[in-house]
Amino acid sequence: MPITLPAKLGSLAVALIALIVLPHLTTGYVVYLANLMLIYIILALGLNILIGETGQFGLAHVAFYGIGIYTTAILAGRFDVPFPVAIVAGMLLAGAIGFLLGAVSFRMRDIYLALSTFAFGEAMQWVFKSWDDVTNGPNGMRIPQASMFGFRITNDHDAYYIVLAVTIVVVLATVALMRSRLGRAFRAVRESEPAALALGVNVRLTKVIAFTLSAVYAGLAGGVYASFSSFIHPDSLGFTTTILVLTMIVVGGLGSIAGAIMGALILGLIQELLRQAPSYQEIIYGVILILFMMYAPKGVAGAIKARFGRSAAK
Repeated sequence: MPITLPAKLGSLAVALIALIVLPHLTTGYVVYLANLMLIYIILALGLNILIGETGQFGLAHVAFYGIGIYTTAILAGRFDVPFPVAIVAGMLLAGAIGFLLGAVSFRMRDIYLALSTFAFGEAMQWVFKSWDDVTNGPNGMRIPQASMFGFRITNDHDAYYIVLAVTIVVVLATVALMRSRLGRAFRAVRESEPAALALGVNVRLTKVIAFTLSAVYAGLAGGVYASFSSFIHPDSLGFTTTILVLTMIVVGGLGSIAGAIMGALILGLIQELLRQAPSYQEIIYGVILILFMMYAPKGVAGAIKARFGRSAAK
C-alpha cells in the first residue's frame, strides 16, 4: 500500500506529540539522549547538503561542529556574551571558514577533496588540543550554564524544548531549501557538472555555497550542543565522530532529508550502545558503512521508498 498524504500528516502529528510529551514521561538520561539525537539530526542534515545533495565529499564537518562549540563556550564563558548571540557568532565563524575552504578546494574532486578536507579537520583538532590559552588544550573546557531570553538552562529538561524548536526550524528550512532553485542547482552539480554548466548553473559558486551552508549547520549544532552540555573535550571531535556522521547519512540515504534524520537516530542509538567499547567504534562504523555502500547504497530511506513503490505498482 502506498503512503497517502493524510497518513504522512498523521504520522508527523503523532511524532510531534510524542516529542513534546517526551520530557514528562522519561528520566533525565533519556532526555539528554534525545537532545543529543536532535543535535545529530542537524549535523547529518548539514553534511547531507554537501555530500548527498551536491556530491562534494568533504570530511571537515566535525571541525566546524567544534568551532561552533568552542566559539559559543568562549564568548559566553569569558566575555559574558548572551548565549543566543554566541551561538550565532559560532555559526558565522564556521560559515566563514567553510566559505574559505570551499573557495580554495572547489577545483578538487573525489579523493583529493576528501583528503584535503580531512587534513583540515585533523588540523582543527590539533588546534583544539594545543591552543591551551584559548581552548584549555587536552584538559578540555568547561561550558557555562546557558541563559536564553531570561530563562536559565540548568539541566537537560530545560534545554530540550529549545533544542527541539531549533531542530524543527532547521528541518523545515532544509525542506524549503531543497525545493528551491538553489536545491535544484545542488542536485544538478551532483549529477553532472558539465550538464549543470550547460543549464546555466554557476558550478563554482554552487559548490562554495554548499560548503558554507554545511559549515553553518555544523556551527549551529555545536552552539546548540553547548546550551545543554557542561564540558567539551577535543577527543570527541576527532575522526571517530567524522565517520559517525558520515555513516549516518549513508545509512539513512544520501540526498534524502528523511534519510538523514533516520540515519542520525539509528547511528546515535548505536553510538550510545557502544559507549562502553570506544576502541571498537571506528571498526563497527566502518563495517556498517561498507555494508550499506555495497548492499543498500540508497540507505534506509531508499529501501522504504522502493518497498512502497513496488506495492503501489502492483
